[in-house]
Amino acid sequence: MELRGTYQASSRGFGFFIPDNGASREDDWFVPPRQEGGAWNGDRVLAVPMVESNLEDGSQGTRRTAAIVKILERSNRVVSGAIEKRGREIWLRPGSDKLPHLIRVMCKNGAVHTGDKAAVGVISYGNRKTPALGSLREVFGRDGTLQAAVEAILYGYHIERPFPPAAFTQAERTPQTVDSAALAGRTDLRDDTIITIDGASSKDLDDAVSLARDSQGHWVLGVHIADVSHYVTENSPLDLEAWKRGTSVYFADQVIPMLPPALSNGICSLNPNVDRLTLSCIMTMGEDGSVENYRMIKSVIRSTERMTYADCNTLLGETDQALAKRYADILPMLRDMARLAGVLEKRRRLRGALDLDSRECYVVCDAHGNPVDVLLRRSGISEGIIESFMLAANECVAEHLFHSHAPAVYRVHEKPSPDKAAALKVMLAPLGYALEDADSFSLQKILKKAAGTPQAAAVNMIVLRSLMKARYDTENLGHFGLATRFYCHFTSPIRRYPDLMVHRMLTRMLDGTWQESQNGKLTTVAGLAAKQSSDRELAAMNAEREIEKCYMAEYMRGHLGETFEGTVSGVTRFGLFILLANGVEGLASLSALPDDHYEYNESHMSLSGGHPDHTFTFGMPLTVLCAAADPGSGQIDFTLPGEAGHPTSQPAAKGEPPAKPPHSHHGKSPAHGHSKRYPRLRRRK
Repeated sequence: MELRGTYQASSRGFGFFIPDNGASREDDWFVPPRQEGGAWNGDRVLAVPMVESNLEDGSQGTRRTAAIVKILERSNRVVSGAIEKRGREIWLRPGSDKLPHLIRVMCKNGAVHTGDKAAVGVISYGNRKTPALGSLREVFGRDGTLQAAVEAILYGYHIERPFPPAAFTQAERTPQTVDSAALAGRTDLRDDTIITIDGASSKDLDDAVSLARDSQGHWVLGVHIADVSHYVTENSPLDLEAWKRGTSVYFADQVIPMLPPALSNGICSLNPNVDRLTLSCIMTMGEDGSVENYRMIKSVIRSTERMTYADCNTLLGETDQALAKRYADILPMLRDMARLAGVLEKRRRLRGALDLDSRECYVVCDAHGNPVDVLLRRSGISEGIIESFMLAANECVAEHLFHSHAPAVYRVHEKPSPDKAAALKVMLAPLGYALEDADSFSLQKILKKAAGTPQAAAVNMIVLRSLMKARYDTENLGHFGLATRFYCHFTSPIRRYPDLMVHRMLTRMLDGTWQESQNGKLTTVAGLAAKQSSDRELAAMNAEREIEKCYMAEYMRGHLGETFEGTVSGVTRFGLFILLANGVEGLASLSALPDDHYEYNESHMSLSGGHPDHTFTFGMPLTVLCAAADPGSGQIDFTLPGEAGHPTSQPAAKGEPPAKPPHSHHGKSPAHGHSKRYPRLRRRK
């Protein structure tokens, strides 16, 4: 019997075979040393069962084992790490200890130096007698530095800073003022009071809002989005590059935009007091927030104010006479916006939308780009206004496209799979929460029950982990987290390619150039864009997360020896992940815990020693000491005060095969305090 799946390596010679049809860790197969068949970590493989053997750590029990017999697809075609010179030979030591210890690099001797961080393309994967071979691809700087780590991560996820000459030139040649000829067929909204509300440092302003009452007293909400499709025409150099990138990438104080700055920060950005081309979704709403009618129009606006979240929150939350005087003309509208946003939020809750309190942190950098603080991002009234209004527009546009039978790229989020639902029930049970069904109302009931309790953060993490990953699709599958039948991304075409695709379809409909006979071709194109955008979004999210960890490690390097209050955010066979109050997460390996023999219980998310005080569970508070921080890898090591805490390779907890060293596990906690599985407000929506 041959099994198809993925090989997961460790640093100690053995590994695991993860079958395609596996539902949980219990379905994995142990791969003993010398039975990996030349596979590297992440390779797609075929495996065959072997006779069960005793666990490698000498603990009691057996585990089913398998041998890798064929490699179907290689995962590691490019590997990054540190350069080592040995005589005339040049070697790369991979940054991940899941990979072979050394790869011989074929390049000129003077091209690199010992201690450089570099990437090599694998030419040969070697065998037991010959080493793996690679060709030099890129040198990023000195290994262990923040800058080299960032560039290596971007390279590994195929995220490029510079734009190709053709796309850059097209952007630079785009006029930075609106041509009067472009106003033909557009509704002129330049005399309307329309504002943007964004972060103080934001430069790519792609959404603006307005609110008024009609003659019957109904709300008239306008969501006005930059008409990027007017400037980024199909199959142009700009379009091909935007398709390739899929999304903008944000980290620390930097952005790698989907479109060149001449567009993203220039003619497409809804800057104040200048004419800008937009697509507007104007919704007439009842007092309960229901959309009674709507219209989609091509428009031109002139934003009245470039508001910041901070200023809006101050205006709406407290008395600031100077600020109130400065914005006296729009303050009544802001107050109405806050009221309507509250109504829309309540409407979402009543239909079952999840209110996940997922903590998001951000890194504060100085003028030189060095991290000087890590803070939790706190949402205020104005953030809620933009969230509610953007969600309303996205839903309205999606429903419009669906009922028009027009090809579209939808944002879909499916209900947790039966396997995830079953795992969620098991994880919640030890915390005292019984889940009958993993529907949105049941999950929201759990979240509400946990709110305000010491277990709230842990419960939110567990529920967050149980959710499916949102993605793009041409089929309207609804959005489970938002509890809506119709949803798409319409509101951020400057930084997301699916939004641009939606705009193009709307423009065809508004211009009268769409014919249903074109649907086959348009659906094919939309399907390709959905797949590409989902893949690039995932790459961007992973890169952002890894880079964020490197910045946090650089910051924590200035706090070695200090103690912090934290919470256990992950329990594994090799130690505990600890989440600090500011969002920094690190690892306390087994060696950092009180000397004992620990037993790992996956279903109860606990590590238990022989001593009664040596039991650690998911969500419990802990005081930890920062023992080490490596910006090159993003690893932060914690110890418990008074423990030796040397982060070295340790035997696994009882009942599990031995774990690889904790360094390679950093950032892979099973429940993460600021996971991006649930979409961010301003970046993902």
